[in-house]
Amino acid sequence: MIESYYLAEQNQVISKMKDAKYHVLLVNDDGIKSPGLFAAAEALSQISYVTVAAPRVQWSGAGRSHPLSSDGRIKVKKLPVNGEDWDTYAVGGSPAQTVVHAIHELCPRRPDLVVSGINYGENAGSGVTASGTVGAALEAASMGIPALAISLEVHRDYQLSYSTSINFSVAKYFTKLFAEKMLTHPMPYDVDLLKVEVPENATPETPWRITRLSRRPYYKLTIRHRDNLAEPVHIDYDVDKNTFDLETDGDNYAILVDRVVAVTPMSVDFTSRVALNDLDGLLRQP
Repeated sequence: MIESYYLAEQNQVISKMKDAKYHVLLVNDDGIKSPGLFAAAEALSQISYVTVAAPRVQWSGAGRSHPLSSDGRIKVKKLPVNGEDWDTYAVGGSPAQTVVHAIHELCPRRPDLVVSGINYGENAGSGVTASGTVGAALEAASMGIPALAISLEVHRDYQLSYSTSINFSVAKYFTKLFAEKMLTHPMPYDVDLLKVEVPENATPETPWRITRLSRRPYYKLTIRHRDNLAEPVHIDYDVDKNTFDLETDGDNYAILVDRVVAVTPMSVDFTSRVALNDLDGLLRQP
């Protein structure tokens, strides 16, 4: 179905792309119905041609996973963006799998940038490897495509919702701002993606700051007491608002204390920054 539809529409897509200098692939982890996805689409359409592909259902917390249970089925959905009906793609897979399907099967050409978001809720600290938003960006970065992962701080009650009461206007502003910067200024070596966190009370005038990834988790995980381990239970979470030992140059501190937009450069190279020869010598000691 996708192949025949895509071939039928290809000439029209190519015609539209002739007027656009850049091509952006937009994905998320909240799913194809997320208002945050289409807020980002509206922002990005001002500076590029946009291909929109997202998981068919909610995939928050998926990280960069590639579940073998995913069916990979893709459905074309007409959804309103900027007063027009856009062809978008609902993918039967995780956020990372959505990126792979989109680049191999859906994009009319290789994207200049992959944007993941706008996510309902922050993705900060050492727990970002669990984030489907960041996982999708990492997947793109691993394929040599610059990526931007952008999230908006919202109360946890809204983080798995499609609430239309969330105002994405400021997050849209910063999505366009950093996407445009990445499209026009190649990132330095080892900056494979930018992770951007927008505080909920931010305005377009809110300062942004380059930050490190905090070594401390942003969310603290809890499990309710149960008397029988055979009982079902879900791991719960809440924001860890203890700021006593936070690194002042980290993303957690920027969001929780200074209330600025945190811009964290990330790399697909997870290697520790230790001197490798020194570690080799240490491990070889008797």
